Amino acid sequence: MAQQSDARFSTWEKPLRILAATFTAALGIALIVVPLSTQQTTVCIGIGLIIVGFTLVLEPGQHDPDVHSVGSFILTRFGRAVGAAMVAFGLLLTFWPDAGAPWLAAMVALSLILHGIASAILTFRGDADNRVAGLLIALAGIALGFLAFSWPVLTIAIFKLAVGAWFIFTGLRALFLLWRNQRSERAATTNTSLSRVSRWARTIGAALALVLAVGASWGSAQILGGTPLPTPDDFYLAPDQLPTSPGQLIRTEPLSTGVPSGAQAWKMLYTTTLPDGSAGVSSGTILAPANRDGQELPLLTVSHGTTGVIDGCAPSLSATPFADGAGTAMQQMVTEHGWVAVTSDYSGMGTTGTAAYLVGEAEARNVLDASRAARQFEELSISSATVIWGHSQGGQGSLWTAQRSADYAPELTILGTAAFAPAADLYGLADADKNNAAGKTVSAYIAYTWNQLYPELNLEAQLTPGSQGPVQRISQLCFNGSDAIAAILRGTQVPNQIFPDSMLAGDFGKKLKDQTPVGPFPAPVLVAQGLADPLVLPSMQQKWVNERCDAGEVIDYRTFEGLSHVSLVAADSPLTPQIVEWTLDRWRGDPAAKQCSSKSYPSTKSTGAEQ
Repeated sequence: MAQQSDARFSTWEKPLRILAATFTAALGIALIVVPLSTQQTTVCIGIGLIIVGFTLVLEPGQHDPDVHSVGSFILTRFGRAVGAAMVAFGLLLTFWPDAGAPWLAAMVALSLILHGIASAILTFRGDADNRVAGLLIALAGIALGFLAFSWPVLTIAIFKLAVGAWFIFTGLRALFLLWRNQRSERAATTNTSLSRVSRWARTIGAALALVLAVGASWGSAQILGGTPLPTPDDFYLAPDQLPTSPGQLIRTEPLSTGVPSGAQAWKMLYTTTLPDGSAGVSSGTILAPANRDGQELPLLTVSHGTTGVIDGCAPSLSATPFADGAGTAMQQMVTEHGWVAVTSDYSGMGTTGTAAYLVGEAEARNVLDASRAARQFEELSISSATVIWGHSQGGQGSLWTAQRSADYAPELTILGTAAFAPAADLYGLADADKNNAAGKTVSAYIAYTWNQLYPELNLEAQLTPGSQGPVQRISQLCFNGSDAIAAILRGTQVPNQIFPDSMLAGDFGKKLKDQTPVGPFPAPVLVAQGLADPLVLPSMQQKWVNERCDAGEVIDYRTFEGLSHVSLVAADSPLTPQIVEWTLDRWRGDPAAKQCSSKSYPSTKSTGAEQ
């Protein structure tokens, strides 16, 4: 009876294996070459896992005359258990493609790892010719599985290429093994040279697959891990006896890293007012022309854009401390026109405490106090009249600095404020960008810092499920240099929006709206916006401009076709010469517009037409 059962099994086993291997390879090709939606990709991967798992279930057991030992029996049962699990995962993927990327990716990853382990164990039952190649491809599958765990959101959409290649390799390898076994049964002898070439081809192919999978896993770890951050030294520590007045210079230190040719730079530590109103310290930088004749120099007050929210992300600690935002234009103002540029790191970055990320009042105090302190630096004579610049977060900060200057630092005379892609409508930004990678990164910075600044909001407990871990990881990455890539990619791995809509509609949303700069602004205001900006959306910026104009503020609004959030302030941007000239006009006292104006510029030219 057992022999009849074995015979029936052998009769239909081989055709099923051929069909399964062929279909697996075909699915792999489809995943690579056919445009598929995320749901279609998920279904194809699910079907592929079902088929691959089914082939493991079909592994020969007691019916196989060559498999009688207890060890082989256990190995066979293990392989079939893995195959059954893969079939189950595949069914879930196939019939539940909208379950959510992290869960789907986890199933794919676990399937690849389990299949790799089972394949690695089962290779030791076969002949020596296939053992090395089988073990290498099994290890490649395991590495690919761990790679999928690292990229839970991207796995289904992007890593379909890697999964497709794995399906192709698995299917073709199964077909080859079936062909070879059939050939061995029919021929008493084989061509030795052909057999040797075949063995080497299989081994080399498997080794290449392993190298690629391990390389991708290692590369992912390097990218997602970010770069080692600098550690603030004793320079950034507050003295035991802290001056009680804000804007007092405590100490300076020459800075040589990243200083443009023709300039001289220093780090500084100074007193400021913390978000809770208490006295504290902040650090910053002073950038001055190397050649100066002792005359009073014009002051450029700079509010820097997002670089992170922890100590090591302070611009003064960066390898490129003067590259933020419109860095090229700032360097021109210093080296070609003889200005002094002063930038605050913001309190809690470099210095101890919590960074008040995108908290307008705190940014304004830090920025104004930096300019106050720099004017006490004995090596320079700096004017009390200043123009304020800022990009992105710094754009919001520059507008807040202007509107708070008269009350907080009346000794400074504001000649003008230039804001480049400012995060002026923080509530609108949080709502509009809640589902894209950059928006989730910004949201993570807000969640991490505001949870400490505003404990009454209890933010951490209200974040969407699964967001707490990514928020913590993203918060430890800077948003400059190669770390910016890691921060954005970490943002892609957050499965849902970080702040649920219920939070945006409650007290947290009100706090976001409180960060909108509304004026009054004491001097002319220039706002520049790229029309291809995916973060600070042009429609959102236009709405803010319209509201300020309706309220009686005068805004010189300039838009640039084809420019994004970063390219707007790039060296070759048409905005670069415009902001230099606009700033010089403010210093010369040239007349500014008396009413709101709007101009649009092509991305390759610096001339525009009235809209």
